[in-house]
Amino acid sequence: MVQAPATDPARDALTGLAGRDAARTRLAEWLAEGAQVHAMLVGLRRFDAVNLAYGAAAGDAALAEIANRLKHFAGDELDGGWLAVRSGGGQFLLLSTEPCSRERWQLVAAQLLDGLARPIAAAGGTLRLSPRAALLRGLEGEGADSMLDRLGHALELLVAQPGRRLAWADGEGTRAGRSAAQLEADLLQALDRDEIEVLFQPQYACASDRLIGAEALARWNHPTLGRIGAGGLFAIAERTDHVPQLSRHIARIALTAATRWPGDLRLSLNVTPNDLAAGDFGVSFAALVKASRFPAWRLTLEVTEQVLLADVAAAATAFNGLAASGIKFALDDFGAGFCNFRYLKLLPLDYLKLDRSMIEGVATDPRDLAVLRAIIAMARALGLQVVVEGVENEAQRLLAGAEGCFAYQGFLRSPPLAAGAFLTDAIA
Repeated sequence: MVQAPATDPARDALTGLAGRDAARTRLAEWLAEGAQVHAMLVGLRRFDAVNLAYGAAAGDAALAEIANRLKHFAGDELDGGWLAVRSGGGQFLLLSTEPCSRERWQLVAAQLLDGLARPIAAAGGTLRLSPRAALLRGLEGEGADSMLDRLGHALELLVAQPGRRLAWADGEGTRAGRSAAQLEADLLQALDRDEIEVLFQPQYACASDRLIGAEALARWNHPTLGRIGAGGLFAIAERTDHVPQLSRHIARIALTAATRWPGDLRLSLNVTPNDLAAGDFGVSFAALVKASRFPAWRLTLEVTEQVLLADVAAAATAFNGLAASGIKFALDDFGAGFCNFRYLKLLPLDYLKLDRSMIEGVATDPRDLAVLRAIIAMARALGLQVVVEGVENEAQRLLAGAEGCFAYQGFLRSPPLAAGAFLTDAIA
C-alpha cells in the first residue's frame, strides 16, 4: 500500500488524502521507473446539489466518507503500489501499479463505484451519491500531465451523459466484459479446479508481538481477468447466486489448513449477508467446523455492520447458538460504517476489530488519539478486546499496545501469506 505520509503538507485537509500535486509527483516517479500505471478519476455527479440540500457541513462529511471508502477499498483489493487522491471538489483519483488486464481494471472500477454509491447517513437525512469514473492505462512514453489531462477530459464527457457511469480515456466505450452466465461458469469451474486461493493475514498480540493467529482472505486467480480480491470475488458470486457455496468452500479450505497450525493459534473467518440469510446457517456452519476437527474455541467469526443490517435479531440467534460451542465473534471494520451501538447490546461479541481509518492518524493527531481512547474505554466497559487492522508503522503498533489494544494485523509485520508460508512462520 502506498499513501502520502501523515506529515505530508500536500495532504488534503478535509479527507486526509494526498493532493493533486502529490499525485502528479508520484505518477511521474512511477512512469520514470517504467511501471505500468492504471488510473481512474471518480467524479460525484451533481454534488453541488448535496451542499444546497443538506448544507456544506453534510457535504464535507460525505466527502470524508467517500475518501475513507476509497482508501478501504484500495487497501483490500490492490496488492501493488497505489495512491488515493482528492483531486478537487467532488473528484477523487486512484492510481495503481498493480499489473492487471484492461478488463480487470474495469471490474475494479465497477466494484468501487458500487461501494461509493452506498447510502451515507447525514444529519438532515440519507445521502445517495452518483459516482462516475474515467479509466485509463498509461501509454508507453506518456507523461503524468498527459495522463491526468486525458482522465479529466474523459470524466467531463462522461458526466454529461446520463445513465453511463464508466468510460475509458482513450475514447473507447467500456467493454461488456464477461456475461453473468460466463462468470457463473468460471466460478463453478474455479471451485472445482481450486483456483480460489485462501491467504492468511497474520495477527499479533500487542503486548508481546507474538503471532496469535490469522484472518482467512480469499483470492481468485482468474485465467482471463487476473487476480480478483475477496470483494470482487463475492460480488461476482452474489450476481450469480453462489455466495453460500463459495463461503463454505473458503471456510473448508481455511479450516483444513488451520488444523496443521501449532499451539493455540486462532483462525478468523468472515461472515457474509448471504450466509446469514440462510435460515440454517448456525447449524450448517457448526457441522462444517465439527467435520474439519478444528477446535471451535480457536475460531473467530468476523461480521460487519453491512452483514447485520438486514436482520440483526436473526444474526443474534445464530451467533448465540455457535457461541455455545466456544466460537468467538468480532464486530469487524468498526468505525467505518454507521457504528450502530445496538449491535453491541444484542450480539455475543468478544472483540471489536477497528477499521484501519481508526489507527491511521493516532500517532500525530490528538483528535484521532482521543477517538481511539474513547473506543477502547467503551470496549473495556463491555468486556470486549480490541483488535486493530491496517497497522503500517512502528509508531502505530507501539501506541496501540500502550493504549491497551489486544492484537493487531497489517503490513508492518506481514502481508497476507499463502497457507504454506504461514505454516512455516508459525512453526519457526
